[in-house]
Amino acid sequence: MAFNTLLVERANGIATVTLNRPKALNAINQEMTRELAQLVAELERDPAVRVVIITGAGDRAFMAGADITEFQALSAVEALGFSQRIQALYTRIERLPQPTLAAVNGFALGGGCELTQVCDLVIAAETARFGQPEVNLGVLPGAGGTQRLARLVGRHRAKEICLTGEMLDAHEAYRIGLVNRVVPPDQLMAEARALAEKLREKSAVTLRLIKEAIDEGHDLALEAGLAVEAKAWAIAFATEDHAEGVRAFLEKRRAQFKGR
Repeated sequence: MAFNTLLVERANGIATVTLNRPKALNAINQEMTRELAQLVAELERDPAVRVVIITGAGDRAFMAGADITEFQALSAVEALGFSQRIQALYTRIERLPQPTLAAVNGFALGGGCELTQVCDLVIAAETARFGQPEVNLGVLPGAGGTQRLARLVGRHRAKEICLTGEMLDAHEAYRIGLVNRVVPPDQLMAEARALAEKLREKSAVTLRLIKEAIDEGHDLALEAGLAVEAKAWAIAFATEDHAEGVRAFLEKRRAQFKGR
């Protein structure tokens, strides 16, 4: 399917999704929201895609938030509807069966920062900037930023970021746990693809179980979270990939996982 606001490349089990509105700093609008929802629906049922990389077109922005020119005239009812739609979209991205990797090449502000928060791993160029600047427009984050950010970096840091609207550079984002790795800009996509290749070689079913166990158990009491882990552990034992992994270990060779 062809998209107007996205570029999608599928190769060797890796889907690379480029947010493609560079003149608008890849700001998300209604069309991009619809197209991302269509793409996510495709990825949810495509076992050939083992890993998803999300990045932005150009070298200035990953996603610089919402397109203000489109949203400035929304009524309260319309704003509620959009917030609910983008929250639902981001939750679907968060729950994709494949590992998702954000390759942040510039500004990740507002909805862009919130998009990185639903990805499993985040690699940032040294030139990347993160923030929730909505307060400067007299509003607040509406795509999960007041909720996921606090869970990622703690309530006090999340409040500071959201209350001040100030940007963080890539190294500070790494220091507080918002980013996994920081690399030179010219190495960003190579680093992202190398990590995606490493994940692609793992068992797809096991990766999915790991994602689900961490995400489901994160906000539970420890005892309940351990029960989630034990069930996922037991399911893994019933897979062909587990049997292959054990055989490969005993035979001192690389496992050939099939995602079953």
